[in-house]
Amino acid sequence: MTSSHPRRFQGALHLLLFNKRLLLPLAIALLLFNDNTRTVTLSVLSDAYFQVAAFVYASLAFYYMATRRISADAIGRYMKTHPVHEVGLSALLGALPGCGGAIIVVTQYTRGVTSFGAVVAVLTSTMGDAAFLLLAQSPIDALIVMAISVSMGALTGFTVNQFHNYQAPQNKGAQSGLQGQASESVISKGSVKLSTWFWLAICIPSLAIALALAFQLPVHEYFFIEEKTFTNIGATLCIASLALWALCGSGTGYASVTKEDVTPPPLRWQEKAALDTQFVLAWVVLAFMMFELAILWFGLDIASTLQTMGPGLVALAIIVGFLPGCGPQILVTSLYLNGAIPFSAQLGNAISNDGDALFPAIALSPKAALIATAYSAIPAFLVGYGYWYFFE
Repeated sequence: MTSSHPRRFQGALHLLLFNKRLLLPLAIALLLFNDNTRTVTLSVLSDAYFQVAAFVYASLAFYYMATRRISADAIGRYMKTHPVHEVGLSALLGALPGCGGAIIVVTQYTRGVTSFGAVVAVLTSTMGDAAFLLLAQSPIDALIVMAISVSMGALTGFTVNQFHNYQAPQNKGAQSGLQGQASESVISKGSVKLSTWFWLAICIPSLAIALALAFQLPVHEYFFIEEKTFTNIGATLCIASLALWALCGSGTGYASVTKEDVTPPPLRWQEKAALDTQFVLAWVVLAFMMFELAILWFGLDIASTLQTMGPGLVALAIIVGFLPGCGPQILVTSLYLNGAIPFSAQLGNAISNDGDALFPAIALSPKAALIATAYSAIPAFLVGYGYWYFFE
């Protein structure tokens, strides 16, 4: 029993010294201590919490409650017995917000259950966690993106199966490998439990306030407080969420910072919704702060600067989509929601990005992951530039 205490201390010390996630709350703290940046930082934090996080948590909670009984093995069995449906079903699974559907198909492929076209279909149609952000902020745009992504995913998957149904060597340890990743992804069980209870406690009042703000109601007057005090409350809740996100994972590598936290089964919707909301919020805050600080420090209007790139901006968004993980894609979606990039760039990124599903794909079958990513680039460029040419 006593030997476990030094190990716990060493783990906590390692977390504090090498956790790259802590850089974000540390940077926020420095900006708050600076008189020149305090006001804009508080405003960004409050807006990110009430305008984004509250809606994202509600969406995630509803989604995970609705899908918690879906069995990955049952989906795999259905695909194996109904191969004619597998590509279309894979495209639909990819369109589900988050990366769960895409990871199911990738895992089944490495077991030899599904075709390569199914993998291409799901990676083409998935938008990862950025879908939750787009749904919360602009649901009509999100539905349009999903419809186009599913159509292109199914079409690309069927085409690939006709001409290049690449079969990777079966990986019998695929599921155990993913479970290993899950056990390593979340470091502090205490932080996860605290995150879960934190969001359960504040979700209903936060959502009510967020809805009132969406209708432009003077919420601070209803609580008999000044607007500045109300902003400080939102900023405080946001900082607490960022701190919990930083402490929930190891933060020692690229994947730990750019992908959502994975917890060992069984999946609890309360836990998953809290962790994913914190992840999305962290990247949204990063995007908002970059946007505002560029204006404050350099007088640089990011929207105007990016728009001077013309059609090259679509290619840039597509290339960012090739980066594994949902973090960079949330950054792109945040830029779109702020009017910095056009819808064509958002479309191209949504189709090219593979979300967190690319991590298990690279680990279990790197050649298949590379080929599938290359194939998904084709519809991304066609749709992105097609929309730009005809509508923008």
